[in-house]
Amino acid sequence: MILASFVIVALSYLLGSIPTGYLLVKLFLHEDIRSVGSGNIGATNVLRSGGKGLGAATFLLDVVKAAAAVWLGALLASILVPSMPFRDAQALAAVSAVLGNMFPVWLRFRGGKGVSTGFGVFLAAAPLAALSSIVLFTVVLLVTRYVSLASILGAASFPIFAWFMVRGDRPAPYIAAQIVVALLIILRHHQNIRRLVTGTENRFGRHTQEGKTA
Repeated sequence: MILASFVIVALSYLLGSIPTGYLLVKLFLHEDIRSVGSGNIGATNVLRSGGKGLGAATFLLDVVKAAAAVWLGALLASILVPSMPFRDAQALAAVSAVLGNMFPVWLRFRGGKGVSTGFGVFLAAAPLAALSSIVLFTVVLLVTRYVSLASILGAASFPIFAWFMVRGDRPAPYIAAQIVVALLIILRHHQNIRRLVTGTENRFGRHTQEGKTA
């Protein structure tokens, strides 16, 4: 069980740590995304600094890699430790993939804020709850134009949506992983939260000299 858990954690972390935004900007623009805009490697900064196409590609690839990590984690558990509950394996893989995105070993542990990756692991583990969260994200973004606020509320809402929408067995690790991922995403937005409180946060679609993003 311990060895299988280690394998799931390691592979999920490595999948989650693939710096898609960094790689896409390097490949197509020959720039280091960490040196432009907010310095973040996530989809929002890529969108603002590299264009809509690269931003969308970063988001989609982050979602895919995260969902793949959760799927692979569950598959490995079924092969290596059939007695491990399916959703326990999903939970382990989900948290590991998000941590990989936030703290990728390839970039000296300076990664993204986990929004796209969080959505990906949520989508694999609880599709209806994830879709409900992305709807809330979209509504908040359209109303306020704050990507950070939309991300925070979208992440915070997922455990609530999952509680009411997920059917069947819901072991403690499965519930805990949802809360942990949501908290990680919110904590990674601590600087944005300060700017939201002080009224200095940048709205989506408005260029600022600092280029602060979600």
